[in-house]
Amino acid sequence: MMQKVNIQFRDIDSVRAFVNIINRFDGEFDLGRGNRLVDAKSIIGICSCDLSRPVELLIHSDDRRILDALQGYIV
Repeated sequence: MMQKVNIQFRDIDSVRAFVNIINRFDGEFDLGRGNRLVDAKSIIGICSCDLSRPVELLIHSDDRRILDALQGYIV
């Protein structure tokens, strides 16, 4: 099952905290906009995106706890 949510980062510290949260879960996580996707478990990948506006997170997992853990980032 795949879930999609929009994510917004405030600063590099929020990116670091997001990656720490995502890495606690099994599954694949992609982040991006349009045709450009990066591994959401990679700080470097995320920082290569335009973070001035929300980006889409694709969650390839059935674990509903992920959305609860990411509530502070979901817009």
